[in-house]
Amino acid sequence: MKRVLLYTFLLLGVAIFAAEELAAQARIARSEFICYDKREDAKRDIRTGIDKYIALKPTLQFETAEGSVRAVYEQAFEVPAAWNDYNAYLHVESVGADYTVFINGKLITAPIDQFTPTDFYISPYLDQGENTVAVVIVDEAYMSLLDEALTEAKREQFANCYIFAQRRLAVYDFNVRMLPDSLDRFAQLYLDVTVDNSFSTTEVIEVGYDIYDPAGKLMEYSVNDLTLEGFTRDTLSFHPYIYHSNPNRWSAENPKLYPLTLYVKRSGILWEYIPLNVGFAEYGYNDAGEITLFDKPLKLNKSNYNAAADSATTEREIRALKAKGINCLVPSYPQPKWFYALCDRVGMYVIDTAAISSPTDASNRDVDGTPANAPWLEDDYLRRVETMYRRAQNHVSIIAFSLGNGCSGNGYNMYRAYELLKSFGDTRAIIYDGAEGEWNTDL
Repeated sequence: MKRVLLYTFLLLGVAIFAAEELAAQARIARSEFICYDKREDAKRDIRTGIDKYIALKPTLQFETAEGSVRAVYEQAFEVPAAWNDYNAYLHVESVGADYTVFINGKLITAPIDQFTPTDFYISPYLDQGENTVAVVIVDEAYMSLLDEALTEAKREQFANCYIFAQRRLAVYDFNVRMLPDSLDRFAQLYLDVTVDNSFSTTEVIEVGYDIYDPAGKLMEYSVNDLTLEGFTRDTLSFHPYIYHSNPNRWSAENPKLYPLTLYVKRSGILWEYIPLNVGFAEYGYNDAGEITLFDKPLKLNKSNYNAAADSATTEREIRALKAKGINCLVPSYPQPKWFYALCDRVGMYVIDTAAISSPTDASNRDVDGTPANAPWLEDDYLRRVETMYRRAQNHVSIIAFSLGNGCSGNGYNMYRAYELLKSFGDTRAIIYDGAEGEWNTDL
């Protein structure tokens, strides 16, 4: 009973005083990735050899109807002294309900929707020795306003939830594209790597990569030094030409991928490997309202589809859809990372969609008449849209981004969401069917 009261009291306190401040402290929006200690493990996604990786499967502690709390799941884990020089991150998905996260009894975020896999920066909340992470299932009425018509596919609860740690001088995020060179002769790699220095002192890091063609031939590699002052971030950019690449232009009919490994070195020692698969494709859209690939309109045969319970079942279903002539999937909310990798490999276009679906009162343009025009929900809209974009932006199968499902109203929040995605400078179309002739959709 004491823990019930503790979680309920803290949640009430946050709701009254500091929900948005807490959300800003821990929740982050970046590419979804982990770092491997060995190159071969990175290629095969073998996580047992990662020194600072903890698989999470919290166990049910109790269920309740007190306040907004419905259930509490907890897991204890050890933080050794060696983690003092590391930044720790928590990844949560497949919870099955809206939730908040507590670390050692401290609430670190406002409520999170169940549909969007989410990362949290948790180092400030950890203690040396034993720690406890609690995933607290909540029932907040306002959360259901944003996704009232969505139903999440049934998966193993807490599948792919984990904690992992990176050195305090490490890759924070990356953006990768392969686009035609200025004369359309071959591809040019655009790899931008954001490096974070969380030390107070000036540090030097070496960031490198190598990229192979679909047949396994090494095409390019490079290692560059970067000096960062304490508590700063900076970006290293690599823009080499990738020759003989035109036969490997990616499409649903020709899904050829270039394996790329990003790695970090310091004092000549390799630290971390981040595996990627890059496709050679340039997306856009034209005045006729068509999505383009290499400036040519794509003929799309779409199907609404969300990933099944596991990747094997999903692959069978996607291949069956492809055999029927479907070449574009439109999920209703952000999917597991392996879904996008599967579409990259199999050859299936994807229109990625934020977890927003509010058909009730969608036509009411009064302030608060629809969630899309309720300014107090702005941060929730922007977080869902940005997380959707950031975590999967590097997948070549994604041809466009949708602000939400069907007609979910329009207004201030949808305008701001459109402006946010536009500010990232991506050439891919931003779509919103509910714009109904207004300016916040490209098609």
